[in-house]
Amino acid sequence: MNKINENKAVGLLAELLALERGYTPEKARQIRNAAILHDVGKSKISKKILDKPDKLTPDEFAVVKNHTKIGAELLSSLRGELGEKARLICLLHHEWHEPSLGGYWGLSSRFLPDYISFVSVADVYISLISKRPYKAEWSKRDALEYIKQQAGTQFCHKLVNDFVPLIQNDKRIPAIFMEREE
Repeated sequence: MNKINENKAVGLLAELLALERGYTPEKARQIRNAAILHDVGKSKISKKILDKPDKLTPDEFAVVKNHTKIGAELLSSLRGELGEKARLICLLHHEWHEPSLGGYWGLSSRFLPDYISFVSVADVYISLISKRPYKAEWSKRDALEYIKQQAGTQFCHKLVNDFVPLIQNDKRIPAIFMEREE
């Protein structure tokens, strides 16, 4: 899956989670459109760092972390509710449910709009099942197992309880976003 399709997949999964959580189709679509832009800040990060096949140095990781702030700045002229959602998603999609255990900026996702967590879990899932220069793609089963293990730390339990069956059972998810044969 290329990066454009990955961003679309993150948006689609975030939209489906929003629908699962009772958002109107219009609001869920808005979340999808905002979610597609979640990594726009990476466009200003060196490909040499993003495509590095080895572990990042602390300085390189600090540069990568900045993609969230850069993305929010790049979207500063986007107005209205969509613009606000897109900026918040860019800035905060790496925050954890339990911030003492991870995340970029030390904020707990439990105090952020829930749609940011929709993007977060979708982004992690798509990243895990996608090949990267520094890792092989994971199986769907392994990616879902990882997400289950992160319930209560990286993600809230309810989010995981909604996400896992969505991936396993929802017929609206196109095959291109699903895992190759296990």
